[in-house]
Amino acid sequence: MTMKLLTTNTSSGAASSSFTSKIDNTYKLYIFKFYDVNPATDNSFFTFQANVVDASGYNETITSTFFSAYHDEADGNTDLQYEAARDQAEATGFQYLTNGVGNGADESCAGELYLFNPSNTTYVKHFYSRASEYYSGDYIIDNYAAGYINATGAVDDIQFKFSSGNMDGVIKMYGVG
Repeated sequence: MTMKLLTTNTSSGAASSSFTSKIDNTYKLYIFKFYDVNPATDNSFFTFQANVVDASGYNETITSTFFSAYHDEADGNTDLQYEAARDQAEATGFQYLTNGVGNGADESCAGELYLFNPSNTTYVKHFYSRASEYYSGDYIIDNYAAGYINATGAVDDIQFKFSSGNMDGVIKMYGVG
C-alpha cells in the first residue's frame, strides 16, 4: 500500500481548514496529518466534522470515545484517563481531537486522523485519531479519539477547526491504496 499526497492546506489566522474535494471512491483510506497547528485562543480544542455529499453545515451524527495520557513539566502529575466530556453519543458537534491546546509560541498540536471508506453508501464511516499537544497548563498530552460517522451517504467534505478563535498550521490529506 502506498500513500499519495492529495492536498496540503496551510492556514495562517484562518477560522478553519476544509477539504472539499478529492475525497471520493478512489481510495478506501484517507489520512489527514496535521503539523504544528496553533490556536489564536489559549486553551482551545482541535476538532473535526464531516459532510455527506450535497450536505452543508458540518453536522453529521458521530459516535465516539476519547482518552488521553498526560505528564506535566514539573514532573508532579501523570495520568491516563477516559474523558467522557470529549466523546459523542449520536451527537452532531465537532469531534474533539485534543484537549485545550496552548496558544504560546512554543505550544501547538500535531497528529493524524484516519478516515475509512468515506465513499461507501452502505456502512458507517469509521475513524481514529492520535494527537500530541502542548496543553495550555504546561502538560504534554497524548490524545486518542475513535468512532464512526453514522451516515450511509458518502462523506466528501472534512473540516478542522479549534473550538475558539483562528488557527495557524499545516494539514495534509493522503489517499492510501
